[in-house]
Amino acid sequence: MLGRRCLPAELTENQTLEFENKVTRSKPLELGEHLFRTGDAFHSLYAIHSGCFKSYTIDQEGREHVLNFHFPGELIGVDAVYQEAHSANTTALENSSVCQLPYQSIMELSFEMPELHYQLLRLFSREVFYVTTIAGDFSAEERMAAFLVMVSGRLRTHGQSAATLHLAMSRQDIANYMRMATETVSRVLARFENNGLLDADRKNIIILDTKGLAEVAMCMNPYTR
Repeated sequence: MLGRRCLPAELTENQTLEFENKVTRSKPLELGEHLFRTGDAFHSLYAIHSGCFKSYTIDQEGREHVLNFHFPGELIGVDAVYQEAHSANTTALENSSVCQLPYQSIMELSFEMPELHYQLLRLFSREVFYVTTIAGDFSAEERMAAFLVMVSGRLRTHGQSAATLHLAMSRQDIANYMRMATETVSRVLARFENNGLLDADRKNIIILDTKGLAEVAMCMNPYTR
């Protein structure tokens, strides 16, 4: 039986069995292992069962650009549906595992199961929503607070702690994603600590004042606009 994180929707027992017949549980991925690379042909979506992933591109000058982070219960590969090829690299930030969802089979099944079809559309929309949240002219504090609130919300959605965050990504990756310097990320986190909003110990963040952090992120927080 597949874990709930591999199921895009709440299905009946018979529907779940039918869904499982269409799904391939891929092997676990180790830290630094790629799920796919830019230019790879698109055949499947991937539901994260455990761990964390980073999507990124490399420009002509060899610079890395972090596009998104992916957490348990989320889909990877949605952006490749249009071009039928992956436009980014996706790598595991820690030992992780995914469920492979062959796209053609899942689409055929979704038309037989309205619940699955509806939820897939919601998941596709959510991926776009996450990517567009950092757009706009916001301060470093607003960006950092919004990032932490967003990660907390994404983890809470799938039954994980919303106050204790283990960030598998490096501060350099966070800075790249948030379009700021790594030193700025460290300074902002230190400022948040001094203001009693959180405790930060390397990759572990404990949110002490959820309301206060949300207020800092108010202008940018995707859950309030």
